[in-house]
Amino acid sequence: MHPSDKTAEQASMAPLPPTSPSSPSTTASPRLLHSSSSSSSEWSAVVQRNVKSSLLLLLVLSTVFVFSVLYSSHGFGSTAAEEVVELTRRPLVGDPDVSTRLVPGEEERADEPVVVPAENNVNQEQSSPAEISLPSANSSSPPTPGTAERTGEQSVVGVRVEERCDMSLGKWVREPRGPVYTNLTCPTLPDFKNCQKYGKDPGHLFWRWQPDGCDLPRFSPERFLAVVRGKRLAFIGDSLARNQMDSLLCLLSQAETPTDVYRDALDRFRTWHFPAHDFTLMAMWTEFYAHAVPVLDAGGKPTASFDIHLDRLSANWTSRLPGLDYAVISGGNWFFRVNYLWEGGRRVGCVNCREANLTNLGIAYAVRRVVRAALEAIARCRGCKPGLATFLRTYTPDHFEHGSWFSGGYCNRTRPLEEGEVSSGSIGWELRRAQIEEVARAREAAASAAGSRRFGVLDVTKAMMLRADGHPGGHYDKRWVRNASDCLHWCLPGPVDMWNEMLLQRLAQISPAPLVR
Repeated sequence: MHPSDKTAEQASMAPLPPTSPSSPSTTASPRLLHSSSSSSSEWSAVVQRNVKSSLLLLLVLSTVFVFSVLYSSHGFGSTAAEEVVELTRRPLVGDPDVSTRLVPGEEERADEPVVVPAENNVNQEQSSPAEISLPSANSSSPPTPGTAERTGEQSVVGVRVEERCDMSLGKWVREPRGPVYTNLTCPTLPDFKNCQKYGKDPGHLFWRWQPDGCDLPRFSPERFLAVVRGKRLAFIGDSLARNQMDSLLCLLSQAETPTDVYRDALDRFRTWHFPAHDFTLMAMWTEFYAHAVPVLDAGGKPTASFDIHLDRLSANWTSRLPGLDYAVISGGNWFFRVNYLWEGGRRVGCVNCREANLTNLGIAYAVRRVVRAALEAIARCRGCKPGLATFLRTYTPDHFEHGSWFSGGYCNRTRPLEEGEVSSGSIGWELRRAQIEEVARAREAAASAAGSRRFGVLDVTKAMMLRADGHPGGHYDKRWVRNASDCLHWCLPGPVDMWNEMLLQRLAQISPAPLVR
């Protein structure tokens, strides 16, 4: 209590001075008159002090009440915002990368021989060569400053959101239990992708991703299947999207063995079904999202380069969107070769070319444009479910050292890199930034249109930059690809399983299911 308040309180509690008895006489002695005047003055002072004390106390109580109301309103607003916007990511602080680039065309040469022989249940249906026309998108500029995502308590396209767990920042720590499955317990793991069978050091299996400030729970096959019961999920992208689907198949097969439903002639479109949970899992192949055709050489044979039409999307994957509940899109690695960009029926530039009178627009520009087009197509897909949730998995680098696929490159690390070993100047961070900004753009458009489709990010870039030890390298069946080293794809089991741990956390936020022990 303040000293002045204490003095006022003591004064108000003191006994009043005694009053003089009345006298019938109209005259009073001078002494009596003086006593009466003194008592009156003291009483007035006491009253004034009591009034001041009461007013001060009322002011303090009013202030406390007002602040309590404001605090309660603020807390309610934060909770409501968190519940309304659940799919949000943010960029990392800094911009490191450790990728050494692919020689243009070598990724394709490494992928092409990997063709699984046909099986009895294979549907030989061919993908439609048609494409979807898109409006021109002349600008590839990022969102206006102030609308992009911020670190920590963030503002994503103007919406205040608090992340329950930021899984993009963290480190790899020892995991003595090892993976959820092994190369021997996964019934769907192709033999040529069995790194352990072909001599891969098992040290890469005993690590887990530990986000800063929170935990990423170990993958639970039972919980994932409970969350996606009755749903359809597709991985849309290139061979790394297939890598993630293969990982999820291995993880879920620990709880239920899936049924192989469909495979196209090139094994690029796959469908699996988990009958006990009525869950359908699919892979949809697309190198660029956009309609692209190989550039022919003088003899009419396809080269490693492509003509990419930025204003048209391939119907090979867009025609399969209806019926999906969840879509996970990814990509970026195919843009590192020499490619030509088309719009409005003419060449408008290139990527990685050195031709006169043709502008090299850069990899990040091309990636931004096709990601934007893909997200816009999903947002306005007329035949798609209103609640379709789309996640973009961010770019992941290769870890070739001293060469590339067919030129002596290797990746023989036996433990994750330290953060100080990760470079800060590579293009990988620029691609990741473009992807995240385009998701923010799509989310803003969906919010302004009052749509129910949701967009989110699986930000795995930093985590995978550190895992130079997780690639097959030369540890695979050489009958599929000879004289090559694979430092782009990921061993199973391996670091790629973390992508599906992150996916489970995101799905559980929008489609809660009881925890399964």
